[in-house]
Amino acid sequence: MSPLETALANPDPSLRLNAALRAGMNPSLGDLEILLRQCAVEPDFQVREMLTWALIRLPADRVVPRVVEELARAEPQARRQALHTLSKFKDPTAWSAVAGRLDDEDQGVVRTAWYSAVALAPESERDWLAGKLAASLGHGDAETQLSLSRALVALGEDVIASVLAFAAEHGDAAVRQHVNATERLQQDPDSGFATSIRSARREVALGRTRSTKG
Repeated sequence: MSPLETALANPDPSLRLNAALRAGMNPSLGDLEILLRQCAVEPDFQVREMLTWALIRLPADRVVPRVVEELARAEPQARRQALHTLSKFKDPTAWSAVAGRLDDEDQGVVRTAWYSAVALAPESERDWLAGKLAASLGHGDAETQLSLSRALVALGEDVIASVLAFAAEHGDAAVRQHVNATERLQQDPDSGFATSIRSARREVALGRTRSTKG
């Protein structure tokens, strides 16, 4: 085992963090496979973030195609971390591969794909992406709904206004609540999403959303 592999195998996360930091400070393509293998199994969030930083310190033309290959791995964490890393590279050549993970079987991968797709979508695909994301409005738990709302807001009001209007007009109560909460988040990014959801439920229950105003 190389010194980097030995350090990343240490049970102490602080030592693994330092190892990933050193790898990023002294970038070497020889560490690429070691870093990718660790991404798939690393349990600590901070260490995973440092692994991503170490990867983006390497030449994009050599690393991005290899990270794209990780999207086909069986382990959901490998796919999630690959998507996260690709969102940092912002290399447009990865767009189609990232878009293909918007229908991943693992919901955690899908949530990460939302953010990665927003970061990478070419101008010509942003309307399509807004519609794709809007199709999931009203589904999932509060955390999932917040993730989707943040991704939609990141696309920009000019892109999402029409799809939110359509969803509010044609969706059920859960969809209208989510649309309302997303618009509140857009207007006030610092507002609590849970509060927005509760307010949206009251609005829908009282028939105050635009879809019920005629």
